[in-house]
Amino acid sequence: MNKNEERKMVLELMGTANAAVLTTIDRAGFPQTRAMFNLRNGEMFPEIAPLFEEHDYDLMIIFTTNTSSAKVGDIRENPAVSVYYYIQDEWRGVMLGGSIEIVDDIELKRALWQEGWERYYPKGYNDPDHTVLRLLPSTVRGWNQSHTFNFEIG
Repeated sequence: MNKNEERKMVLELMGTANAAVLTTIDRAGFPQTRAMFNLRNGEMFPEIAPLFEEHDYDLMIIFTTNTSSAKVGDIRENPAVSVYYYIQDEWRGVMLGGSIEIVDDIELKRALWQEGWERYYPKGYNDPDHTVLRLLPSTVRGWNQSHTFNFEIG
C-alpha cells in the first residue's frame, strides 16, 4: 500500500465509520475516551458533507458538543487529542492526533445544525451550551488488516 492508497483509505474510513472516538487528557493526566457523531459520514450527515469537500488534504475533523461537558474542560486545559475511526469487521482503523480548537463561529454552528439536536441544545444552534470543536490533525497512524502506516500532515 503506497502513501496515496493510505490517504485514500483514511478518507474512506473517515467518511464511512459509524462513530468517531475522541480522546482527551483530563486534569490528572489520564485519557478520557468517548464516541462522538462522525459528522464526516456522508450517509448519516449528507447536509454537512459539503463542509469537508475541500479538506481531503488536511483531514479536518469537526465535532459539536456541550460547552458544559467534561471534554470541553479537558480541551481548555490541554488541547492535545486523538480521534479514532474504525471498521471492525474489515480490520481497518486510523488514529489522527493533534491540537483541537474551540471554534466560536455562529455561521458554522448554523451550517452544522441537525433536526433533533434540540434534545442536546434546547435553545437551538446558538445555544450557549453548543460548542464546535475543530481538529486539523498533525499525525496519522493506521492499519489495514496486517499493514500499518503513519504519516504527518504538513
